[in-house]
Amino acid sequence: MSGTTSGPAKMKKDESFLGKLGGTLARKKKSKEVSDLQAEGKHAITAPMLPPGAELHPEDTLLEENAERIMLDPTSRESLKFKDLVKVLMDWINSELEEDRIIVKDLEEDCYDGQVLQKLFEQLSGRKLNVAEVTQSEIGQKQKLETVLAAVNEKLRPHGWTIEWSVDSIHSKNIVSIVYLLVSMAMHYQAPIRLPEHVSVQVVVVKKQDGVLHTSVVTKELTSTTEMMLGRFERDAFDTLLDHAPDKLNVVKTSLITFVNKHLNKLNLEVTELETQFADGVYLILLMGLLEDYFVPLYNFFLTPESFEQKVHNVAFSFELMQDGGLKKPKARPEDVVNLNLKSTLRVLYNLFTNYKNSD
Repeated sequence: MSGTTSGPAKMKKDESFLGKLGGTLARKKKSKEVSDLQAEGKHAITAPMLPPGAELHPEDTLLEENAERIMLDPTSRESLKFKDLVKVLMDWINSELEEDRIIVKDLEEDCYDGQVLQKLFEQLSGRKLNVAEVTQSEIGQKQKLETVLAAVNEKLRPHGWTIEWSVDSIHSKNIVSIVYLLVSMAMHYQAPIRLPEHVSVQVVVVKKQDGVLHTSVVTKELTSTTEMMLGRFERDAFDTLLDHAPDKLNVVKTSLITFVNKHLNKLNLEVTELETQFADGVYLILLMGLLEDYFVPLYNFFLTPESFEQKVHNVAFSFELMQDGGLKKPKARPEDVVNLNLKSTLRVLYNLFTNYKNSD
């Protein structure tokens, strides 16, 4: 006899199998629906209402206990002031790294792996870091970031900067952390740029506690005023003078005016107002030529600057002449001198006074 199962018996067996399978699938589907419903209800109870347009993605919920993830609110991302800040930072990076032929088009995508940040820090600090030039692996990228951020933090922390970034936040393309880092570096190294002031954004903070996700909305201040940001590390004798002894300010100004006129008078020029007459950079350039006894070719600067950019060019060029003469890089930014910032102008002129006060 054949060992095969008869037709009707086989069909009955198959039907029984399919019935069991169908029942199992149905139970799993029902169980998943219940689970999804419970999760949705749990999230609705534990999470406050998110800003319009903000949503949690799966990767935002895969957190370890007590870990948190920060996301920029879409409305803040689209704000004109935030976009302006991002553009200024990108233009600055591209200007600094022009010789390396590096072009940044997206801060999140171009800064997360540490390559651009490494080159930027090396350019600004003049210090070479011992890291692999290019690395594709996540481990290698984080190792590079760790080295770069350790070097940056070592420079910034003693000057009062709050460290609002980490290896994980930068590598996870957290735009808020990246912008915080770049703003701090730009201010610390006195970048020749104008950062938009009072830029604040809202961020969604997701944190896991006791296995439950909690969300909150927090306002983060990315920039304040230029003066306040510079003040974090640039307090000096002129701050003390203006804050506590303004009556002595005229004595200092008179001494500086006497000093600069001693030399500018040789060209039949005279200064009466420190705040305004050095703001376009022309007198600073001519003064450096007189102090160092050389003629500055007129094609190197704008003799009658009209735009803000032309004035910044002139002041920045005068700073280069000062450094060529052996002086330290001025603490002030060219933009601050152009913007009639008295303390910045005083710092520049006092630096010249201390180095050339005995010059004929």
